[in-house]
Amino acid sequence: MSTEIQGGKILPIEISEELKKSFIDYSMSVIVSRALPDVRDGLKPVHRRIIYTLHELGMTPNKPYSKSARLVGDCMGKFHPHGDSSIYDAVVRLAQDFSTRYPLIDGHGNFGSVDGDSAAAMRYTEARMAKITQYMLADIDKDTVDFQPNYDEREQEPKVMPAKFPNLLVNGSAGIAVGMATNIPPHNLTEVIEGTIAQIDNPEIEIKELMNYIKGPDFPTGASIMGTEGIISAYRTGKGSFRIRAKAHIEEMEKSGKMRIIVTEIPYMVNKARLVEKIAELVREKRIEGITDLRDESDRTGMRIVMELRRDVNPQVLLNQLYKHTQMEDSFGVNILALVDGQPKVLNLKQIIHYFIEHQKDVITRRTRFELNKAEAEAHILEGLRIALDYIDEVINIIRTSEDEQNAKENLMARFGLSDKQSQAIVDMRLKRLTGLEREKIEEQYKKIQETIAYLKAVLDSEQMVLDIVKQELQEVKEKFGDERRTEISFDATHMDIEDLIDDEEVVITMSHRGYIKRMPLNTYKSQRRGGKGVHGMATREEDFVEQIFTTSTHQYILFFTTRGKVYRLKAHEIPEAGRTGKGTALVNLLSINPSEEKITAVLSIREYNEDFHLFMATKNGIVKKTLLKEYDSPRKDGLIAISLSGDDELIGVRLTKADEHIIMATKNGLCIRFIESDVRQMGRTAHGVKGISLEKEDFVVSMDVIYEEEAEILSMTEHGFSKRTSPSEYRVQGRGGKGIIATKLNAKTGKLVGLKVMRPEDDIMIITEDGIIIRQEVSGISKQGRSAQGVMAMRTGESKVVAIAVVDNKENEESELEEIESEE
Repeated sequence: MSTEIQGGKILPIEISEELKKSFIDYSMSVIVSRALPDVRDGLKPVHRRIIYTLHELGMTPNKPYSKSARLVGDCMGKFHPHGDSSIYDAVVRLAQDFSTRYPLIDGHGNFGSVDGDSAAAMRYTEARMAKITQYMLADIDKDTVDFQPNYDEREQEPKVMPAKFPNLLVNGSAGIAVGMATNIPPHNLTEVIEGTIAQIDNPEIEIKELMNYIKGPDFPTGASIMGTEGIISAYRTGKGSFRIRAKAHIEEMEKSGKMRIIVTEIPYMVNKARLVEKIAELVREKRIEGITDLRDESDRTGMRIVMELRRDVNPQVLLNQLYKHTQMEDSFGVNILALVDGQPKVLNLKQIIHYFIEHQKDVITRRTRFELNKAEAEAHILEGLRIALDYIDEVINIIRTSEDEQNAKENLMARFGLSDKQSQAIVDMRLKRLTGLEREKIEEQYKKIQETIAYLKAVLDSEQMVLDIVKQELQEVKEKFGDERRTEISFDATHMDIEDLIDDEEVVITMSHRGYIKRMPLNTYKSQRRGGKGVHGMATREEDFVEQIFTTSTHQYILFFTTRGKVYRLKAHEIPEAGRTGKGTALVNLLSINPSEEKITAVLSIREYNEDFHLFMATKNGIVKKTLLKEYDSPRKDGLIAISLSGDDELIGVRLTKADEHIIMATKNGLCIRFIESDVRQMGRTAHGVKGISLEKEDFVVSMDVIYEEEAEILSMTEHGFSKRTSPSEYRVQGRGGKGIIATKLNAKTGKLVGLKVMRPEDDIMIITEDGIIIRQEVSGISKQGRSAQGVMAMRTGESKVVAIAVVDNKENEESELEEIESEE
């Protein structure tokens, strides 16, 4: 029980009731007057007061910077009596390009950093409006918004800003009230305006359709949003959560050959210095092992955190550990809570845009009414001047014979039926207005003002015209301040099938010796006649060269087999596309392979894991193995054991087989063996395999293929570009494990055998040299010769050597005319 003095009497009150009442009053004050933004302009009271103070002080973008202390002092004295530090903190945040997506204050001086450094004191820094802020204040002096008394009722402050763009979405907001909190992420201005215009054109638009324009949040620090489920939830319900991941890539150090991880973008509101400290702490505690050097190389050109790794460390695995244990991956909980008519409400995407559009309709209507009143007042004066000019001699006589100004006004009003304002304008009229030129100007001015009045009245009578003006002004903001999206949105395959968004098209995949991979459309390469010099297919370093090339479609799985007998998989569309001369992406950025111990040696493209198919493998030492394809169906990122290898053996070839296929293997010294697949029994995934061919000393297997039909032909290729086609019938079937027979005649002119390929006459062949030169030509242009012949020159290699050949299925191009490029001698 407590007491209260009321009217001179002491009244008993219940303490619990008083606490409840006082706390509710305090809560609502915090909610409405401090912590939550208004849905119309996206500003909290402190931000609105700061921006209005900038306007009152004339601190516009075309004026010199003024001290921040002047801004803070005026704002505190006139509008926001809550302490200078709270105001200055808000000023600093509005000026930081890493905190605010489109800064509303143009700061000059030390306004802090992404490392958590605080801003310099307000007496040292300077500020003025950012250019975009003018569109928050546009037409505020034209009665577009309501004003209210300030805290001491000596000044007037706006209840809301006119806000010509949806600032609540564009710059987001974060605030903790009593019993509730808001956390709205920033978005891309261009996307938000396009979405707003789409909703103006179609008020019934669904949120799913809106997301075609507004893809998701766009943070000032970039980074990547993992998956779209949280974004969809936030846009539909006003609440959701998603993960933001730092952008990092793995690259090889030129001198040492070691790998390093480079971080170029970090999640929103993550302190970079603390992040680096956390990584260093994890390394010291040996919770993360393999980082030999950690340094921050960030400068004014951008962010760059460098982590050098030990040779024996798998960089992709270590990167995943960093995502797990540090703020290189962070979560963002969305809670779209804003004030609607002074009441806090949780809003979805469409509702936010709806309230903004309604606000803009009100602003345009009020501005138009203000301009109409002003135009009608001006027309009223001009009508009086026109009357005076028509009766100028009489008007002059009335003024001359009047006792004083007031009497002259009364006489004019009585004679011509003028209003007080009209008669005052006539009395104030200068003699120069009596000239013929001035009379014409008044007539022209009156005509224009009448046209303006007609237009303004039409706007007030037409909601569509009001909406068209809103759209026009939004377009103007977009053209001036719209920019590219910074935050990448990565699709989460567990929740959304990205293939629905990707065309199923034929592509060429190329890989270099040093592990760079890229995807290109198949039509990148044109067919050439035999003997051509080819085109550059990949920009490689001097010690690098293209080693693998194959064709597939974007929807197929790509199985990557390594020299150590492991298999990894990707979808073809997950391999980044690059231009014809682009280097591509390092495979270590896509697969969890250890580049110091293994490299990709065989690649297979499949649509699905069919139970009727086997994987047939061959190793450098002549070992072969057959295992059911379905045993390799696993999404494991760290790969599966495909074949167990012994000693220095390496996996060199993998093919899909079905039933009793004929297998052909060839060696570097030009020998080959053909045997039936059933000679090799089916084995488990981790088995070693059995002998496929017996090798002479210093010889090894270079290729393995499947003879799928007798009508096919076997093409051989040597290091110096000599090639031939041979009928499969010339390669007799033997039992597996034999020494084989001669596949092609080799000498110093031809060089060693690069490989044998089974292909059709209508196919194309792609030939790759160690210099990265690629030539595509028709197989039919290569001579058909016997098994022991040396072949004809298919490609002039010069000082280089052929390192790989690939078959291109050319059935779809049979009727097209292939471009022929003259070969150079």
